[in-house]
Amino acid sequence: MGEREQAGRLPGEIVEVYRGPFRAGEARDPREVVEAYRQPDPREVVESYCRPVPAGKQASPGQAASGKKGRRDGRRPSRRRGLYRFCLCVAALVGLTAAAKIIEHTAFQEEWQPGDAVYETQAAGEITIPAWPVDQGASLALARDQGEALTAQEVYRQLNPAVVTVQCLTGEGVSIGTGVIFSEDGYILTNHHVVRGGSECYVTLDSGYSVDVCFVAGDEDSDLAVLKVPPGELALMPMDVLPFAPFGDSEKLEVGDPVYAIGAPRRLRGTLTNGIISAIDRDIEVEGRTMTLLQTNAALNSGNSGGPLISDRGQVVGINVAKYMSDWNRDSVEGLGFAIPSAQLERIVNDLLKWGEVQPEPRLGIQVLTDAQGLFVKVVDPGTAAERAGVRAGDYIVAAQGRGVQNTQDLFRVRRTLYVGDRLTLALLRDGEALEVTLELDEAVD
Repeated sequence: MGEREQAGRLPGEIVEVYRGPFRAGEARDPREVVEAYRQPDPREVVESYCRPVPAGKQASPGQAASGKKGRRDGRRPSRRRGLYRFCLCVAALVGLTAAAKIIEHTAFQEEWQPGDAVYETQAAGEITIPAWPVDQGASLALARDQGEALTAQEVYRQLNPAVVTVQCLTGEGVSIGTGVIFSEDGYILTNHHVVRGGSECYVTLDSGYSVDVCFVAGDEDSDLAVLKVPPGELALMPMDVLPFAPFGDSEKLEVGDPVYAIGAPRRLRGTLTNGIISAIDRDIEVEGRTMTLLQTNAALNSGNSGGPLISDRGQVVGINVAKYMSDWNRDSVEGLGFAIPSAQLERIVNDLLKWGEVQPEPRLGIQVLTDAQGLFVKVVDPGTAAERAGVRAGDYIVAAQGRGVQNTQDLFRVRRTLYVGDRLTLALLRDGEALEVTLELDEAVD
């Protein structure tokens, strides 16, 4: 190596240089390369990995002059043995890093600045996008009829026109995500983290036509936001009404059902990917809060945030929000994507449209668990609506608001339809006797 370093290249040798993959947000050190060269003897191959010398450390004078370590016995070190050791060390390091660093990575929108590489981050700060008033009569409704199964081509033809690419100017660049139009007058649903910190925002339709949009309302906890194409922009468009997507009921999904995602991963607008429902009611921790989501193996990548997860019936059954990633290799974890179920969207979006914020769900005042016989009341909190209505520990809840319940998720689904001030009717089974009670819901969940 010393001779080579002084001469630059040995006569007749072939030199190959490989630079490590560049990751966005990391500085590339031009000295950090992997080199392989072959001397005139084709049987002798040497590989070396060159790294910057750590600060405060110097090579010994002898090493600096010769380019290699000396040996007391004067024997020449085995290059093949050194190569094997190097490869084993690299393999061990990669294995340990992979085992320790697989983490949950969420909010996969992109941010871009001119001249910079695309990198994954989250916008921060107050949303100052021009506002659109709430309580204008708009609403999101779920279709209870699933309809007939469609081919992938039919799903794409019907839904892609209602999918838009969302781009918001933030203090850190341009946040890029996906949205879905859910009304003909231009209401759009996307993720809150796509517009967070935004000051200006526009959307691009599948036709390539772009329009400015206003911010209606958003909720950071549920990671949902509503945008609106103002009438002035609609008047300039080459169509009277916007194409919009039908929303279906995610409660009718089963594990194994086929689904599709449409979005703008890595800014590739109108990309369709397919998969299945991998799990239902999956509790995932996202930025310190627990979200109950649909799990899918449909490919999701940066830019899919806020886009629709679509059933094979051509109905939106979720809003894509997160995926698992590895922080040492962003491409090493596949098939672990998550979406907000449409059953949750209905209440949240309609709250945002009417009040501009999500209203709290009412407190029932019971602690329940599921056993072999059904939904068992374990504890009744004193002074709550349940205690006043006569619910007792040891009761089994058979139905809520006339809907049969078998587990906690069934009860939570009913609670999501109620507000403080409403009444809840429970059908109970106590010591083999059926009875009915009514709870006056006058307290909100903390």
